[in-house]
Amino acid sequence: MNNHPRKAFRIEPFRHRVDMDPKYAEKTWKILEHAIHEIYNHNASGLSFEELYRNAYNMVLHKYGEKLYSGLVTTMTGHLREMAKTIEAAQGSLFLEGLNRKWVDHNKALQMIRDILMYMDRTYVTNSNKTPVHELGLNLWRDHIVRAAKIKDRLLNTLLELVRCERTGEVINRGLMRNIIKMLTELGPSVYHEDFEKPFVEEASTFYSIESQQFIECCDCGDYLQKAERRLNEEIERVSHYLDSKSEVKITAVVEREMIANHMQRLVHMENSGLVSMLVDDKYDDLGRMYNLFRRVPAGLATIRDVMTTHLRETGKQLVTDPEKLKDPVEFVQCLLDEKDKYDKIITEAFNNDKTFQNSLNSSFEFFINLNARSPEFISLFVDDKLRKGLKGVNEEDVEVVLDKVMMLFRYLQEKDVFEKYYKQHLAKRLLSGKTVSDDAERSLIVKLKTECGYQFTSKLEGMFTDMKTSRDTMQGFTSMLAASSEGNEGPTLAVQVLTTGSWPTQTGARCNLPKEILAVCDKFKAYYLSTHTGRRLTWQTNMGTADLKATFGKGQKHELNVSTYQMCILILFNSADRLSYRDIEEATDIPAPDLKRCLQSLACVKGRNVLGKEPMSKDIGEEDDFYFNEKFSSKFYKVKIGTVAAQKETEPEKQETRQRVEEDRKPQIEAAIVRIMKARRVLDHNNIVAEVTKQLQSRFLPNPAVIKKRIESLIEREFLERDKTDRKLYRYLA
Repeated sequence: MNNHPRKAFRIEPFRHRVDMDPKYAEKTWKILEHAIHEIYNHNASGLSFEELYRNAYNMVLHKYGEKLYSGLVTTMTGHLREMAKTIEAAQGSLFLEGLNRKWVDHNKALQMIRDILMYMDRTYVTNSNKTPVHELGLNLWRDHIVRAAKIKDRLLNTLLELVRCERTGEVINRGLMRNIIKMLTELGPSVYHEDFEKPFVEEASTFYSIESQQFIECCDCGDYLQKAERRLNEEIERVSHYLDSKSEVKITAVVEREMIANHMQRLVHMENSGLVSMLVDDKYDDLGRMYNLFRRVPAGLATIRDVMTTHLRETGKQLVTDPEKLKDPVEFVQCLLDEKDKYDKIITEAFNNDKTFQNSLNSSFEFFINLNARSPEFISLFVDDKLRKGLKGVNEEDVEVVLDKVMMLFRYLQEKDVFEKYYKQHLAKRLLSGKTVSDDAERSLIVKLKTECGYQFTSKLEGMFTDMKTSRDTMQGFTSMLAASSEGNEGPTLAVQVLTTGSWPTQTGARCNLPKEILAVCDKFKAYYLSTHTGRRLTWQTNMGTADLKATFGKGQKHELNVSTYQMCILILFNSADRLSYRDIEEATDIPAPDLKRCLQSLACVKGRNVLGKEPMSKDIGEEDDFYFNEKFSSKFYKVKIGTVAAQKETEPEKQETRQRVEEDRKPQIEAAIVRIMKARRVLDHNNIVAEVTKQLQSRFLPNPAVIKKRIESLIEREFLERDKTDRKLYRYLA
């Protein structure tokens, strides 16, 4: 086994010196310089690029990279100076064409030169921190062509003049423009920005400032907006055709500032064509254009919104205080709905369904609807009209649309409990007279109210429907009882609806002396009802009933008269007397004077319904009048309905009474809210109690701070609360 150590393997350089030709570098550079000249002179086809590459490679390898690089700079500079002279000499449109052609030539030459000097780019340029060949070529072009003293300003002015010509409607060579602009961007962002974009934006600002002033003096708002929109689109199109994409933000900002932002206030307030005129005339296209343009500038949409809100509030205020509109509650509410539909459509079609505009619309409606204290009553009357006759023959979907619109107005009401009072009264009349168009529609509205305000709001309304169903079952039992007895077919037929006192609108004890025939059957029903229900008391509401009477007039003409219970009591008196005075009727029936006068007015003064005659004949009822049975009454209908003459709206005393009932109903709700708050907080100052109570009750009504204070005093008297001994504004809850 050989244990001798192994020798390390080593390669040694040649011992002898290789001598270089002293003129090698100069000769090789001459070859490369000649090649560069040939490339620029378009004679590159006869060159051997492989040989040229090898020459450049050897020069760098033999440490002549500096000579090669500096020679390249000198040679390229010389050619570019010659090019500059040619470009400067070009006249008119040939200037840009010549510049573009020389730029293309320079780029081609640069590509070939870079291929030849690729090794120098990879080694010498990198190691010496020099500028790479291609970038060097661009920098030399920038310095000796684009920024040459006689070319720089001329180039900028030519480009700006072409843009100006295009703005005035002339056709320009967009392809050439695109090439020149692309050249500037390839020379670096700073070149494009400093040498073109900055002056271009400044010139555009001046142009649009002057043009916008001319337009605003001679155009109406709609035409001006069209011109502004067209200019904006033109600039965006210009960017897409031949400018750098980053310029779009800057040039559109100029158009927006000069044509929109600087004239916003004048445009929206322009007489006969501004925003208000557009809203009044439903100019959806112009409104949409204004929205789309104004949204581009700061405070633009806020300006539109403020003007729209001001106009809407003024219009709404006029509507709800117009004495003519107040004469017809149904028309009043329909005008509100039409106004809401109008602005909903504007916001949807022109304002891109903008939520901020919708919020402004809602706040405006809430503002002016509550200016009229009778809005809750009128909305209820509108519902009453629709559910009595207005929705007859209308399909379910359309009914839902109407009810949804009503709910929309209901949401704007601050005094929802006042609406509830009136709605309950009107619903009661519809149910008791059987005049409702659809039970489904009635229940649908109650469900909507329940969703909006909670169970407490609608519990009594639902109780009214329950009573109607129970009454039908009771009447079936009563009818069966009569049929089983021998009295089944004797006397008048009675249909009774038994109403739970708490669920139905409170009625003053309506007095009336019923005819003995009616009284007898009423007593039978009372006896039957009390025999099946213990611990209850029945009170006849004669002011709410109706009756069908069969009457025989002159020449044996027979009619069936549909009248109120009061009217029935009056007419039956004429079975035993031909002529009665007002005082006779009043004494016999004991009907309250206002109701009696309305009933007599409808029986004697309404043409086509005058089953009674009156002396002296006049439209009003006097206490000295006499009445007689009108033998000459005739009608082409067998069944004749005689309504009671009554104002659709409440009289002033009725209004006061309703308001008083509402105020009384609010007291326990305010007290309950105070107790709930104090139970949770234990100690609270006066201002915070008022704020908390208002917050809790605002879904039903806005409580008056003075009323809240009175309820606090009442609770202190009843020892639910006590005042703090040191701070009189502080209250403590007493457990």
